[in-house]
Amino acid sequence: MRFSELIVRLGRRRWFAASGRFLMPLDRRLIRLTRGRVSVIGWRTAPPTLLLTTRGRKTGLPRERPVLYARDGDAYIVIGSNWGQNHHPSWSVNLLADPSATVTINGATTAVRATLVEGTERDRLWPLLLRVWPAFHDYDARADRTLRIFRLDTVT
Repeated sequence: MRFSELIVRLGRRRWFAASGRFLMPLDRRLIRLTRGRVSVIGWRTAPPTLLLTTRGRKTGLPRERPVLYARDGDAYIVIGSNWGQNHHPSWSVNLLADPSATVTINGATTAVRATLVEGTERDRLWPLLLRVWPAFHDYDARADRTLRIFRLDTVT
């Protein structure tokens, strides 16, 4: 079994999700320092991860988080799974308050505008996210909420 397959399998376990929350600060630093080549869950075999920078809705300060993503044409698709917890991640609440953000991938930063995806469009994008990280299905089943899906379109 390849390392990437092992990580995907482990991603479905509750203990893995719990540990992932605590590893986020380290993951953010690793991704930034290696320009996306290394993350906590792998080296070049990890699921596609971007650094999402939102503006804090209360403080107005920039808030940066590593987030898995899928592509839909030129857009980035992200999900506020929060590892299956019952509350939404703060970055998703920040995007609802101010949809302007940036994404950093492989050291390149791009301005984006977020749109909350619902209905049939959400249904269409869900399988794209599951291909990136099948554990989203488990997180969805555990969480007592609807996981928010956002489309991040490049601002020109």
